[in-house]
Amino acid sequence: SPSTCNLYVQLLQQALQVSNGDLAEAVAFLTEKNAKVPQQDETTYYQTSQVASDRYISVGSQADTNVIDLTGDDKDDLQRAIALSLEESNRAFRETGITDEEQAISRVLEASIAENKASLKRTHTEVWSDSPNPHDRKRIDSCPVGLKNVGNTCWFSAVIQSLFNLLEFQRLVLNYSPPARVHDLPRNQKEHRNLPFMQELRNLFSFMVGSKRKYVDPSRAVEILKDAFKASESQQQDVSEFTHKLLDWLEDAFQMKAEEDREGEKPKNPMVELFYGRFLAVGVLEGKKFENTEMFGQYPLQVNGFKDLHECLEAAMIEGEIESLHSAENSARSGQEHWFTELPPVLTFELSRFEFNQALGRPEKIHNKLEFPSMLYMDRYMDRNREITRIKREEIRRLKEHLTLLQQRLERYLSYGSGPKRFPLADVLQYAMEFASSKPVCTSPVEDIDSSAPPGGTTGQQLPLPSTAEQDSLPPLESSASGPSPAPTAAQQQRVPIHKPFTQSRLPPDLPMHPAPRHITDEELRVLEGCLHRWRSEVENDTRDLQGSITRIHRTIELMYSDKSMMQVPYRLHAVLVHEGQANAGHYWAYIYDPHQRCWMKYNDISVTKSSWEELVRDSFGGYRNASAYCLMYINDKKPFLIEEEFDKETGQILSGMDKLPPDLKQYVKEDNELFDKEIQEWDALQARKAQQEKLALATAAAAQDPEYMEQPSPTNDSKHLQEDTERAISRAAAEQEERSPEALLNSAIKLEYARLLRFAQEDTPPENDYRLQHIIVYFIQNQAPKKILERTLLTQFADRNLAFDERCKSIMNVARAKLDLIKPEEVNMDEYEMWHQAYRNFRETTIFMMTGLELFQKTNYVEALMYLIYSYQYNKELLLKGLYRGHNEELLGHYRRECLLKLNEQAAAMFESGEEPEVTTGLGIMNELVVPCIPLLLVHDAERDLLAVEDMRNRWCSYLGQEMESNLQEKLTDFLPKLLDCSTEIKSFHDPPKLPTYSTLELCERFGRIMAAVCRVPIEGR
Repeated sequence: SPSTCNLYVQLLQQALQVSNGDLAEAVAFLTEKNAKVPQQDETTYYQTSQVASDRYISVGSQADTNVIDLTGDDKDDLQRAIALSLEESNRAFRETGITDEEQAISRVLEASIAENKASLKRTHTEVWSDSPNPHDRKRIDSCPVGLKNVGNTCWFSAVIQSLFNLLEFQRLVLNYSPPARVHDLPRNQKEHRNLPFMQELRNLFSFMVGSKRKYVDPSRAVEILKDAFKASESQQQDVSEFTHKLLDWLEDAFQMKAEEDREGEKPKNPMVELFYGRFLAVGVLEGKKFENTEMFGQYPLQVNGFKDLHECLEAAMIEGEIESLHSAENSARSGQEHWFTELPPVLTFELSRFEFNQALGRPEKIHNKLEFPSMLYMDRYMDRNREITRIKREEIRRLKEHLTLLQQRLERYLSYGSGPKRFPLADVLQYAMEFASSKPVCTSPVEDIDSSAPPGGTTGQQLPLPSTAEQDSLPPLESSASGPSPAPTAAQQQRVPIHKPFTQSRLPPDLPMHPAPRHITDEELRVLEGCLHRWRSEVENDTRDLQGSITRIHRTIELMYSDKSMMQVPYRLHAVLVHEGQANAGHYWAYIYDPHQRCWMKYNDISVTKSSWEELVRDSFGGYRNASAYCLMYINDKKPFLIEEEFDKETGQILSGMDKLPPDLKQYVKEDNELFDKEIQEWDALQARKAQQEKLALATAAAAQDPEYMEQPSPTNDSKHLQEDTERAISRAAAEQEERSPEALLNSAIKLEYARLLRFAQEDTPPENDYRLQHIIVYFIQNQAPKKILERTLLTQFADRNLAFDERCKSIMNVARAKLDLIKPEEVNMDEYEMWHQAYRNFRETTIFMMTGLELFQKTNYVEALMYLIYSYQYNKELLLKGLYRGHNEELLGHYRRECLLKLNEQAAAMFESGEEPEVTTGLGIMNELVVPCIPLLLVHDAERDLLAVEDMRNRWCSYLGQEMESNLQEKLTDFLPKLLDCSTEIKSFHDPPKLPTYSTLELCERFGRIMAAVCRVPIEGR
């Protein structure tokens, strides 16, 4: 059963760890009594290497192709199982660098989707929602245009972008004109599909050239391509089949045009000339030699068992036994070699990272590391270099045989010994020399140890220590100040003696800290040291010689094809198509080299960003995570027309943008750009009206001198709080000199109020006591607002009509109002004044979002809390860009935003695990509507904790792939996983921000203080 399998996997892991990989010791460990079976409720984890951290994926079952009954008591079966497992583990690790356990568990993760693939039917597609603001969707300058994901179509984006950036291919598509007969009814089904697809591809390319949009929608072309498979089969095809179909259709479309345009000669198909080459198959079949020329397009390469692209190619060029090809004797052996006779300008390698496991009956992904160069020289595979390549291959084979012998000899020096633990021989000799050179002692290591000394300083009778055999049958020695110990019980006799070094024994001061010889003469030591020194020196010299020889052979093999005669067919890496995920679920994107900017670009659906070779290597080589390249596109470096821009024949200038398009497509793109311009104009007009309305509302409020955050229109708690502060300042000013004029009292009161607020601004307070919320001046001081802004704001406070309850306050209010009227526009920039007050309003609004989100989180209402925490984090980040004191603690907000998503993910996963239809639907709804749209927010800044949280969420759902479940649950999971695994950092629009209530200053400060005090009581390791 799966649970039994899990238990024994854990048992094997324990045995391997104890035995350091030694088979005999592992078997001995597992057949002894101390081999304990782990508890069934423990979780098995699959650990894969990451760049900066370890990732874990919980799985529910393991699978193996060798089935042995482990449920009985037969030790032979157990030993056979261990032997098979260790043998397979060592073999797989040597070949791939990935342990068999990791590969087996990876297969389980990939298996479940494929199991039900034939029965899956997509009922809907997940379409990204566009931002309502067209400026967010506007193309910046001449940046590349992205492609919208219209429902698990990231594969289409990766393939199309790679082809579009081949400028020769781009020109062929844009300038394609359908054959004349297309205006009549199509003669067959092929034309009915190929020609409409070709037209939609032209339209799509034209948008990618001249659109003003940041990304465009490829739905029409995608649907035609998808429909072709739906008509023949119900199951979804993999991306390589889609790619083949796409190129086949292009070839057919150009072939129809070529046949129409030919003038008595054989038509030339530009797609064939661009992507297809020829190789010569030379071989022997049942003793008979043969030579055949074959055409190829995308060249398939096996990944498993190879470390780099050249090894893959070498293996792909030779099939079967080929000795008979080079000998005059007629042999019954069969085999063949491939030699390229003609390479295409665009050379595409299809890396077979998806294999069908016959034993499991399921597809699986191969995560092995495979390196590939940015410049690939194909000379060694050309037919014209057949003889010299054979000579070099034979030389490499001879060198590798010699290399194997040297490595075996070196291994004997570096792993010396006959037991389970082995050490470098030079170290063994050094240890022996250190032992011999230690100060001789005459004391036994078990003598002179006071094992009878009782605690507390009481002296007990000195007892002779028993022999080793006697110790096994005696209880621990114990002393008592009150008298002799009673006779030991049966239970005590069975206990193993426990050594207590700090309370039970004392080491004699002359006993050395490490073992030493009992007796050794000076002559013996001199001879032994001489031998050990000489032997160690000889071993070190032998080791260096072996390592040097191995290094030289490696270097010779590396440089075997480095002479100029074998570097005449250079191919430069143009594009790398990457897949992250499992065999039938995951995400695709592409790295494409931009020769004009001389940098790599990452095309991830609607997101197009600058990248680097280092990032490409990390994501494409594989071996570290479940992302790796599945397709490599190289271009002939001696044919620059493939990537050269087109020049205007009259002016000689490079054609760019709309100038590259033929008239029909130029008009097509122009009309769409005009629609987009109109959308922007309507948006700007709408925003201008809103801004004007807000400005009028603010002007009305300013005319009444009653800003909403300083004073309410009626004497509410908020205005009373501010009014009390103002009257207190007036009273203090009047107490200092009663006979002062209203103007003098106003100036004095303003100075006193400013001094009080300045102390608040300079005071170091805990988070729950934020003085910025109590008064706008504190916020202004901490953020270094201009002096004129501070003065006008304080004057506005003292000009409040609610102060007119006595003659003194009324007179001061009138003076303040008069001063406000006398301030000239050039003295205080009202736009700047409004900007500072708007900034404070934004701060209070962000505070309310934060406070409400934290309160809901504390009440475990995570669904409602999420949007408040999301928006508070985003708004707070915008505030902090302008200054440290403009917002709140970003780390605190980031923590609770992250934790809220993790809690929701946990809730949704629990609902999915229940298997009940309403619960499952609700759980997936939480993920699709709340969690998944927020994941790009965690990915966009590459914060380590956020990235770990995303991985944890993904791993939780990936763990279900190895578990048995109903087919309807499997279908839902398969449909959902690609959305969760989408690596795009493009922010997608989601729910509008929640509506906020109005709080008085007093109420806001109290509620904020309470929630911050509660949050700060959480230990730092808990946050």
